[in-house]
Amino acid sequence: MTLQAKFHQIITDPTLSPKQKSNYLALEADASLPYVNISEQVKAAMSAGILCDMFEGNAPFKPRYVLPDYSKFVQQGSEYLELSAPQDLDEALNALTILYHHVPSVTNIPVYLGQLDEVLLPFAEGLDEESIYRKIKLFWIMLDRTLPDAFMHVNIGPTDNVICRTILRVDAELKQVAPNLTFMYDPAVTPDDLLRVAAQNICECSKPHIANYPLHANAYDDKGFGIVSCYNSLPLAGGANTLVRMNLKQVALEARNREDFFSDVLPHFCSLMYELIEARSAFLHQESNFFDSFLVKENLIEESRFAPMFGIYGMAEAVAILLEKDGIAGKYGHDEAANQLGHQISAALDKIVTSTPVTYGYNERALLHAQGGISLDIDVTPGVRIPYGTEPDPVSHIQALAEHHQYYTSGISDILTIDETVKSNPEAMYQLCKGALSLGLREFTANVSSNDLVRVTGYMIKLSDIAKFKDNGSRTNTTGLGAEAANNTGILNRKPRVAAHEQSPCYSNGQ
Repeated sequence: MTLQAKFHQIITDPTLSPKQKSNYLALEADASLPYVNISEQVKAAMSAGILCDMFEGNAPFKPRYVLPDYSKFVQQGSEYLELSAPQDLDEALNALTILYHHVPSVTNIPVYLGQLDEVLLPFAEGLDEESIYRKIKLFWIMLDRTLPDAFMHVNIGPTDNVICRTILRVDAELKQVAPNLTFMYDPAVTPDDLLRVAAQNICECSKPHIANYPLHANAYDDKGFGIVSCYNSLPLAGGANTLVRMNLKQVALEARNREDFFSDVLPHFCSLMYELIEARSAFLHQESNFFDSFLVKENLIEESRFAPMFGIYGMAEAVAILLEKDGIAGKYGHDEAANQLGHQISAALDKIVTSTPVTYGYNERALLHAQGGISLDIDVTPGVRIPYGTEPDPVSHIQALAEHHQYYTSGISDILTIDETVKSNPEAMYQLCKGALSLGLREFTANVSSNDLVRVTGYMIKLSDIAKFKDNGSRTNTTGLGAEAANNTGILNRKPRVAAHEQSPCYSNGQ
């Protein structure tokens, strides 16, 4: 199809809004540019589906993910935006609304809206809880209607405060696709009754993610971090300049056996991955002029705090292929031999990523990431997850994957699908979550089988929107991705499991 034909197809698509058509036209323009300079070996690896640039554009002119320091913004205002520092909650919400429209990402929608309870709490003094609730509720509705993208992400916690509890209240009530939400949990700070509220919210609307705050915080400096998009952890006042990913299934197919995989094939494709990272990062940092923006000049972001994300997916298939090549029986997520091989692969990747310098990185390094898949992935499982429809009981599921989490600094997540009976026993969700975090999970995430609002790879969709999408389209940008994922990747085949009355060390550790 010619470029003109693609343009015509986009502008006449009855399921797209004018804004969505503009976004798709922009993507086609990005894809029409010459690709950044890479070797023939890297091109071949990309053509073979071993490496993927995540459709960031042939010549990236903006980072994939940007995490401004919103606390600094509300303290100082913005000369560029002609905004003085806000003096009350209304002014703070208004100022944030304005800034969000100037924060870029790969989706053209901000993927990070800030640690909002920390940002907004100074402006809540003197307001009663119902006044705060009304203001936050209107703000939440505004976000979903004007920035309709489920990769948009808010962080709250780990402290107990009125803004945190109000956001949880509003989110459970509205059950919106956007924004995505992560609740930070710190056992030394967070009271159990607040974690129970967050667990109850999961029962109601499959949100929030529950993040293991100490584990994340220990990976970064005192300036901190944020969780953005699906579940991606990155330096605050920085972000990800690029995300490239490796299909471990395809890498395993290239290997003669397990020894060949670890000694030669995996290191070879990692070296090609680094070439792709360097080429893409160099264009952004050296030629795009992005780091001359007001976000840098007003100290809301720092160039040195951006890092490439070294993404992997297809762990389950890679394990199965390597076991078969060596004549060993084992099923990933169920058998010790398979699970241990997966852990060994993660450890090998971690050793490579933590020892390989990059020109534009966080402390001169990329950050390892278990990438959650995209809607075009067929017959390959996201990140290190267990294939859909083969999940064991929730406790065994967590125990099989927990050891991976220590390695994936920039994000790793599984999605437990829990039977709807948990709604009558939310304490089971609380205990499952607390036990999982005590075993070392960076992130606890669950869908409840009867909820309309569900997670795909980490972003949210409504099943009712998917059902109508083919005929009516959707005002939410990510509904189309969810519909495509439902058709291609089997996300709706996840196996609901009962979360009550399970007896396991996971529970005793979590009590």
